[in-house]
Amino acid sequence: METGEGDEVVVVGGGVIGLTTALVLAERGRRVRVWARDPAERTTSAVAGALWWPYRIEPVALARVWALRSLDVYEELAARPGETGVRMAEGVLGETGMDEAVAWTASRLPGLRAATAEEYRGAGLWARLPLIDMPAHLAWLRGRLESAGGVVEERAVSDLAQVPARIVVNCTGLGARTLVPDPSVRPVRGQLVVVENPGIRTWLVSTGPPGGMAYFFPQPGGLVLGGTAEEDAWSPEPDPATAEAIVRRCAALRPEIAGARILAHRVGLRPARDAVRLAREVRPDGRVVVHNYGHGGAGVTVAWGCAREAAVLAEG
Repeated sequence: METGEGDEVVVVGGGVIGLTTALVLAERGRRVRVWARDPAERTTSAVAGALWWPYRIEPVALARVWALRSLDVYEELAARPGETGVRMAEGVLGETGMDEAVAWTASRLPGLRAATAEEYRGAGLWARLPLIDMPAHLAWLRGRLESAGGVVEERAVSDLAQVPARIVVNCTGLGARTLVPDPSVRPVRGQLVVVENPGIRTWLVSTGPPGGMAYFFPQPGGLVLGGTAEEDAWSPEPDPATAEAIVRRCAALRPEIAGARILAHRVGLRPARDAVRLAREVRPDGRVVVHNYGHGGAGVTVAWGCAREAAVLAEG
């Protein structure tokens, strides 16, 4: 181990989980370096919608704790949306009952109510939740990390043993499949279409349309339409037929979407696992590796709660 590296923590992975974990560690007084294979704008996190709500994450009991801790932070950050990329926005959770929502949020969300027939044609809940503009939020995380003394480097890692630090935090998401290696980490492919917003101000998530789920999120860069959840699909390339189906399902919910000009196509591979791995491992050489990966489609939702727990594990 090189001189001075005994006090340094290296976080491997530069998505929302890695940057948030690094920031929490840096603001707890640790010297932190982030090693990221790709810049934040090319990570799966940058593709996310991204609404604070659980999606494809286990175990539910722990995810609820992490999510509520994250909610506290997002509500605070929403006071400065232009800076942080976080705002509180209203919309409809389709096919979601009040009992399910209250069980998940522990009554932390005031104003939950049944959606009216004008707001949604099926059964759903009207809610006010954090909606995150991910490119802006990732840039804010990096800026705040650097202000706290952290350093971000574009650097690929093929073996955690290569990292010359006493404490390593593994936030590599799907990359953990080969890096750990952990074959239980699997991709769940999500495809999105970004269109010019025809004036929609509220978000909507629905499992009602024929052919699968549909959702749309109004973001500064356009209206984000989704989506798909293709298990064990690795292709990063948008499929034109899938894109057409996404627009069609969303237009069934809001007809004005049908004529909206398409701005971009996006694909992200969610890092799914039977359960999030958030654990401390002591290697034979005495190095500590803290694993923080496998968040499925809820990385943004639980990022701050998981980051704080990972920081505690890193400090022993």
